[in-house]
Amino acid sequence: MDTPIIDFLENYNASGTLRCHMPAHKGKVVFGFDLSDDITEISGADSLFEAEGIIAQSERNMSSLYGTAATVYSAGGSTLCIQAMLAIMKREGRRVFAARNAHRAFLNAAALLDLEVDWLMPEYSSSLLSGEVSAAAAAAALSGCRGEKCCIYLTSPDYTGKTADIAAIAEVCREYDARLIVDNAHGAHLAYMPENMHPTALGADMCCDSAHKMLPALTGAAMLHTAREEYVPMLKPAMGLFGSTSPSYLIMASLDYCNKYISERIRGDIAAGIEQISLLRSRFSGRLLFTDGDPFHITVRASESGISGIRLAELIRENGCECEYSDSDLAVLLMSPVNTAADYSQLSDALEKSLRGVELIPREAEPFPLPLPESAMSVREAVFAQSETISVDEAVGRICGAVEVPCPPAIPIAVSGEVISRECVNIFKRYGISEVNVVK
Repeated sequence: MDTPIIDFLENYNASGTLRCHMPAHKGKVVFGFDLSDDITEISGADSLFEAEGIIAQSERNMSSLYGTAATVYSAGGSTLCIQAMLAIMKREGRRVFAARNAHRAFLNAAALLDLEVDWLMPEYSSSLLSGEVSAAAAAAALSGCRGEKCCIYLTSPDYTGKTADIAAIAEVCREYDARLIVDNAHGAHLAYMPENMHPTALGADMCCDSAHKMLPALTGAAMLHTAREEYVPMLKPAMGLFGSTSPSYLIMASLDYCNKYISERIRGDIAAGIEQISLLRSRFSGRLLFTDGDPFHITVRASESGISGIRLAELIRENGCECEYSDSDLAVLLMSPVNTAADYSQLSDALEKSLRGVELIPREAEPFPLPLPESAMSVREAVFAQSETISVDEAVGRICGAVEVPCPPAIPIAVSGEVISRECVNIFKRYGISEVNVVK
């Protein structure tokens, strides 16, 4: 597959042209970094939000690989894509039903767009990170719309790799003429698994992929896909509402490279990775419990295995591996198709060394009660209200202000505008959160 953005940058660098344009580093080596590929919208370089040339050509390549009506690039991560998807829903006047385990980027977009959100509470297992919204729950929500235009917003895969039943929920949405939009930030590779599990292939109307999470792209590289022809002309204007007018060409070039990687290597790399992950899981069978879902999210159910996830992460770190996320219950070891057999061997050995001499005392998963808190004001009102930061011990009965939960995993416990309950405070403490922003 051709790489029009990379080809343009190579030709421009080879031309010897004096850069009388931004950026100010002029493509020189700065602090040891070669910045020659970092350019701006010069002649022939195209412009992301008005793309007609090399960027548009590269986006068409990506769209053909994913089989979408259109795919467009984001240099602002999936955050920008989420903002754009919700802006389109706002333009259509759709009521938004969202699974509660949404990323805080969703909440921020709701505040900016002044969206009222109806929450779908997942059936949590033992962690805030992972919960399931069933097709029956989606149908129950949509059946009460009484002729309103609606949409369902899901996060799938979630932070642990668990995937929703996109196909079943998409069928429900079609029945009610609702739209299904998916935060697929952790699933850019799913289209190339042995069975295509990408949301757009399963019936989603729009979804975002963070290419940098699961493909060999720079941080901030993402794509916005749509399966609906009528949304194609809406994508760029919606992204332009929020995106920088100076998008990074380095990021866009990395997306261009991903097209080549996908077309030439990804299926073989995925097959090899799945085999290595299966061997790793088999090696620790009987000692460690793992969650089901996307195999590249190697999520250890640490507390159920007999060790704190935080402690396991510390031990792994001491043995030369850094995990994606850990808490008292879980440790998430995030791999990708790019990882090699040597990588998996190193991880497997690190786990073996980490468990050596450790007494594992398994415990049953604790129930995770999180009733939907009472709402006292809209998300937008709470986010822009005067606020203060207080101890969580003092927060019961106060209205949650702007959500400031750390990333990862950036999943809200109390949402802006909700009255913080005792259950919320208990969960704050469970995740080591000692302070919360509240409305004055």
